[in-house]
Amino acid sequence: MANIKSAIKRVRVNEDHRQQNQTVKTDMRSHIKKVEALVANNDVENAKTALETAVKKIDKAVQKGLIHQNKGNRQKSRLAQKVNGLSA
Repeated sequence: MANIKSAIKRVRVNEDHRQQNQTVKTDMRSHIKKVEALVANNDVENAKTALETAVKKIDKAVQKGLIHQNKGNRQKSRLAQKVNGLSA
């Protein structure tokens, strides 16, 4: 453990940020899985609405720097392809 006052604070702040980041990423993953489950059940309308919220969660994670922009775009694209494949 750090001895210097600023280093102790830094450890505390880093832990707080880590927990906040973890909740955002977990929420994002949960919404992605929800969309994939709805696609597997061929539920078109609910999948489209779930896709909108999943895209928002992915964008928020990209904005916070938790995932890379290309990864976010790739995830959104793959989810959209799955949902659009249902309606076609």
